Order: sequence, then structure tokens, then C-alpha cells
Amino acid sequence: MKFGVFDYIEKGDEPIHRTYNKRMDLLRALEAASFYGYHLSEHHATPLSTTPSPSIFLAAAARETKKIRLGTLLTLLPLYHPMRLLEELCMLDHLSDGRLDVGVGKGISPFEFDAYSDDIANAAEAFEHSFNILHQGFTRDRVDYVSPRYTFKDVPIIIPPLQRPHPPFWYGLRGGYGPEFAARHGMNGVTLGPDDRVEQIIADFRAKWELHAGQRAAFGSPVKSPFIGIMRSMFIADTDAEADRIARVAHEKWFENLAWLWKVRDAMPPISIAPNFEQAKASGTLVVGSPATVKRLFKAQAMRFGHNYLVLLLAFGSLTHQEQMRSLELFRTEVMPELADLNEPTMLAAAK
Repeated sequence: MKFGVFDYIEKGDEPIHRTYNKRMDLLRALEAASFYGYHLSEHHATPLSTTPSPSIFLAAAARETKKIRLGTLLTLLPLYHPMRLLEELCMLDHLSDGRLDVGVGKGISPFEFDAYSDDIANAAEAFEHSFNILHQGFTRDRVDYVSPRYTFKDVPIIIPPLQRPHPPFWYGLRGGYGPEFAARHGMNGVTLGPDDRVEQIIADFRAKWELHAGQRAAFGSPVKSPFIGIMRSMFIADTDAEADRIARVAHEKWFENLAWLWKVRDAMPPISIAPNFEQAKASGTLVVGSPATVKRLFKAQAMRFGHNYLVLLLAFGSLTHQEQMRSLELFRTEVMPELADLNEPTMLAAAK
């Protein structure tokens, strides 16, 4: 099994530049701990995220690190001009020496689209065309594309990506569409939510991967055997009681930030993670405790789902930088070695 981190970089009480600097410290520690990847979210007009332009932060991260892969989960394609995004991603692939992973998505928040004077009702069509243009620009030396939304005629690609045929694509495995789309296009996948839901989605992704080998080959994906990832919020302390005490407040603050923009607009986010601390723990989405407890819980999930990529939300809510770093250190020394040999890259093997 390999390990990654998913990050929102929430707005806290300290100046944002200090938050950025501390996150670079965390990134260097992740690299030193041999984490495979760092995946940054994209959100707008919400305290959930202080990285509305992930490319800017990842460009800085690329110069602070040497080995850890860097990418997005997810870049909201409908909110970009596709040619501008294509050029930025190609730059990032070179700035990172070919360590870029490209997570793409349509978005689920109408209120974030409102902030850009856009209508989320158009997101599916915009995503389709933007994704096609992005793929064409990654794999050809000219872009020729005609659609009701975008038209490009013989646009030269002066800066192709460093990785060939293109940087790996990643996709969020939600509902029935996510596993299907990811399998057809040869994408790595990450999912989240309660254990029962995760088990079903991973099984669906495995089945769809086997089914769509021909379409995947025609698309030219560089991914031969995909990462099958689950995202889990995690906090480790020396004892279960201490971990619960700290993580309870942190989880509440994280959900407050997550729901903030929705509540301002008299709505609630359509997510499968409970706002209640005990319910989140019981469902498997929040893994908290001493090293022994966390190790036991992650082993059980690994045996049940057969995933080969564990993506941790390490920094969330009210956790201080020191608490995040201590949690990471306990994971690195006491949990990670026990998980590393599980679910080796026979990535489509059935869960045991």
C-alpha cells in the first residue's frame, strides 16, 4: 500500500502566509516519510480553502520538494478557460520534474459557481469539452476542437507536458458515474464516505476497469494498473482519550468550514460524512486514537476493501501545526510500517 495526503488548507486564525509556510513544512515532512502523493482541493468563496488557485500553491510546493508527487483532487474544469489551464498544467509538470498528477472534476457547489458568475447547470457540458481539450493538448502538438462552447483552430502547443503521453489523470469515485468515467479513461481513483459506501464503489470500479479495457487503450492512458484510494480523516495522539479530546473539536471546526458557504445560502452540502464526531468515527470516515487503535482500524479497512492507496486528511479544523506534525510522526513510526505491505500493487485483486 502507498500513502498520500488530501488537503484543503482551511482558513484559520493566523495570517494566511503563515499557514502556507507551515504547510510547506508539512509537505517536506511527508516527503521525508516517503509519502507517495500530495493532493490539493479547489474551492472558492469559502473558509474551507485558502487555495482557490491550486496551481500557484503547487508551483511553490514543486520547488520545495524533490520526490513526492503533487496534484489536485480536484481541479474544477468548468471554471477554467481550457487552453489557459492546459498551459499552466504543462508548466507545472516541468516545474515539478514530471511529478504532476491531474485530478479533474465538475464541482458540486452551485454557490461556488455563483461566485464566478457561472451556472452549475452548465458544468457537465463544460467539463466534457474542457477534458477533451486538455487531453488533446497533452497528447498532440496542435489543438483543433469545435464545440458549441469552445472552438480552437490549429493552436500550437509550445510547452508539452514532461510526462508522456501525459500526466496521470485522477477522478473522484462518486455514485455510478465516477467509477465508469475513471475506468473508461484509465484514471486513478479516490473515494470517501462510510465504509459500506466505499466497499460498494471500489467493487464497482474494479468491475468497470475490467469491462472497459478497449476504451482505455483507445484513449491512450498511461495508467496500466490504477491506484484505488480511500480518503480518511486521521488524528493520532499518545492515548485514545487524548486523540478523541483534540480531534472532536477539530472535526466540528472542519465541518463548520465545510458547510459555511452552504449555510450562508440556507442549504447543506450533499456529502456522505457526518458532522457528528461519534457518527463519523463509527462510519469509518474519521480514524482517531492511539497508534495501536489507528493501526487496528486501518488494517481492518484494508482487509475489507483491498484498496492500495490510503489518502489521509492530516490537517483539518482546529488542529495546530504541532498536533498535525505529531500525528504524522506517530503514523510514520508506528502505523505506516504495519500497513505498507498490505494490498500490494495487484491493484485489481478482490478485497480479502
